[in-house]
This record gives sequence, C-alpha cells and structure tokens, in this order.
Amino acid sequence: MSALEATWDGHGCDFADAVIAGLRGTPKSIPSRFFYDARGSELFERITELEEYYPTGAEIALLDAHAEEMAALAGPGVCLVEFGSGSSRKTDRLIEALPRLASYVPIDISEAALAGAVSRLRERFPGLRVTPLHGDFSAALTLPRSARTQKKLGFFPGSTIGNLTHAEAAAFLENCRVLLGANSGFLVGVDLKKSTDILLPAYNDRLGVTAAFNLNLLARVNRELGGDFDLSAFAHEAIYNAAAGRIEMHLRSCVPQSATVLGESFAFAEGETIHTENSYKYTVAEFEALAASAGWASRQVWTDPKGLFSAHYLTPA
Repeated sequence: MSALEATWDGHGCDFADAVIAGLRGTPKSIPSRFFYDARGSELFERITELEEYYPTGAEIALLDAHAEEMAALAGPGVCLVEFGSGSSRKTDRLIEALPRLASYVPIDISEAALAGAVSRLRERFPGLRVTPLHGDFSAALTLPRSARTQKKLGFFPGSTIGNLTHAEAAAFLENCRVLLGANSGFLVGVDLKKSTDILLPAYNDRLGVTAAFNLNLLARVNRELGGDFDLSAFAHEAIYNAAAGRIEMHLRSCVPQSATVLGESFAFAEGETIHTENSYKYTVAEFEALAASAGWASRQVWTDPKGLFSAHYLTPA
C-alpha cells in the first residue's frame, strides 16, 4: 500500500471512498484493512513481538510442533497460497515441512510487506518458486497462471479470519474453496474464546504499540487524503463485546471537535468513537460450523496446551 500513497488508482479511490462513507455513518467507522500501509505494517510486526500479544507465539508453537502433520495431510507437490501473508515469518515452518513444494503464492495488501517477504524467502529458499500477488484477499482474486493447475494448500494464519463478521468469514471461506479447487486443503489459524484478563491486554499493551497502530489510521488519512485530524485529541480503546464474542478497537474523541477529509467536515462529540476493528473469537465447534456452512469439512484441529489458539485443517466437503 505504501507505493500507492498520494495516488488515485483503484486502491487509492477505495481508501477514499471507504473513509468518507465510514465517517458519514452512524456509528462512524473505517475498515481495518486500511491499517496496513508501510507504517502500519511495521507497527503490526512490533505488536506480534509483544509479551501481551499471545496469538503469534501460540500459533508459531503449534506450527513448530505440528508442521510435519499438517504437511502430511497436504501431500507432496502442492502450491502454497497464503492469504494476508505479511512478513511470511510463520510460513517458513510450512515451507520447510512440505514435501517437494511446487511454488509459494503470498497475497497481501501491503506492497512493502510483500516485497520484503519475497526478498527474504527467495534468499532463504533459492530453489523455491515465489510468485507474489498484490491485492486484497477479501476481493475477487485470480491466481498466477503457473498455480492454477497445481494442487493447492491455502494458508490463512494469524487469526485474521476474526477480523471478518461471521457472514464475511463464511463468504471468504466459500470463495477460497472455489479459488483453491476441489483437491485443496486449507490451514486456518483461529483465535479461541478466553478470559478478558488475557484478551484485553493483547489489544492494549503497556508500551502503547497497539495504540500507535490504531492512531496511524488517522495519520494515514492525513497523509493520503488531505485530512487534518489532531491525533492527540483521539485515544485508542479496546473493549470486549461479550454478546458478539469479539474484541472491538475504537478511536475515541477526547473533546468536541471536527476534522476535514477531502474537503468534507466531520463533527465529533466528546466520547464519540470511530470503530476501526473487530476481532471475533471462536470455540472449536463454532468455527467448524462456520467452515461447514461454506462447504469445508474439518479434517484435523490442533490447539496449544493453554487453549489460547487453534489451527484447523479443512478440505472441501
């Protein structure tokens, strides 16, 4: 996304349209997919290294312990397709375990993250065919020609599925089933329901990295859309919505104020928020039911000893 800053191609217009529509709404919102410009991607990588942010460590531990089992289910000669690949740090474990891996297709909305990951992987695995695909994984995608006829293993780590509503997640899973094909497998990381004593610190760390990540969304609006948000007048907020089973992130207005974006003014009452992200949590049974509604069958599930995180291996039903 960084290479698209200050441009007005399709992605730039999508950002502008989404911000204007979200700020006109009640309640106000900005879609979480726009977190990931170059600065946002950098901040998110720092979040994954925080002591409070358990999902990354728990998922890496699962991959370390079970990558060979996952690879055995996929079989030899597959094309690995990763949705929302980011830095691809976790993917190394699968690449090493998968027998005779045919190719790797990382898909990400951040050009900066994608370029860095591709460069690193090509250096580490010089014989591996890496074909990056820049785009939004929630949109219609066309895989590179070389991958279309290969048996595929989809990979969607990091509990990113939780950023989608249940309806969006079901639609995404169904689209992936069609994209990956009838003989595919799909490995999905899913964050589990747990105590708020663990959940809330993961989204409101002591060092303020998550707060900076959230506020960078307004900084990006200022940079790319001519906004004049006063970042010091907004505060990061993370809450658990028990009824919906999700963490919500908001930017709360600390004072009555207004901000202008692309020449349009938006008023904020004191305490009013911009809703920036949801992160849904599931039980194993809840996610299996969601996957089944999208035409996937659960082949195997792995969870860590503390019950923090799960990895699901799905095949078309």
